[in-house]
Amino acid sequence: MDELRAVAGFALLSAEDVLPVFETAHPDDARPRAAVRAARAFVDGERRTKLQRVSSLDAHRAAREAGSETAQLAARAAGDAAAAAYLHPIAQATQVGHILRAAANAARVGELRAGDDPAVGLALIEEARLRATPTVIDVLNRYPLAPTGRTRTAHLMSLLDSSLRRAHP
Repeated sequence: MDELRAVAGFALLSAEDVLPVFETAHPDDARPRAAVRAARAFVDGERRTKLQRVSSLDAHRAAREAGSETAQLAARAAGDAAAAAYLHPIAQATQVGHILRAAANAARVGELRAGDDPAVGLALIEEARLRATPTVIDVLNRYPLAPTGRTRTAHLMSLLDSSLRRAHP
C-alpha cells in the first residue's frame, strides 16, 4: 500500500496543478475534483475503496464531455490520480499510464496554455522527473516501457518514462 500511495501521490501533484483549468472551463462539473479528493484521501492514509475507482471513471467521463483539449487533459489527470490507487501488479505497459500519464497530461496542458510551446512541456516533464521519488521509480521499473503513441501527450509520457529509467536503472 505504501508504494501505491507514493505512485498516487506522484500523479496527484500533477492533477492538482491542472484541476483549475478544468474547473474554469466547467465550473458546474465537480467530477474531476471528486477524483482528486479521492486520490488525496488515499495518499493521506485512508483505505483504498470503491471511491477511487468510481471517481476515476467519473473524471474520465467528464474529460470526454469537456469542450476543450486543455479541460479534457486536466480531467484525465484527475482520473489518473484516483486510478493510481489501483495500479495493477501484472507487468503490462498500459499500467505505466497510471504512474506517468497525469504528469504528461499536465505537461501538455502547459504547452497548450503557452501557445503550443513544446519547451514548456519539456520543462514540466523535467519538473515531474525531479519530483519522482525513489519508490515511484522503483515501481515504474517493474513495468515495460510506456506504450508509444501518436499524440503529443503519449510522446511526453515516453520522454518522462525514459528519463526516469535512465536516472535510476
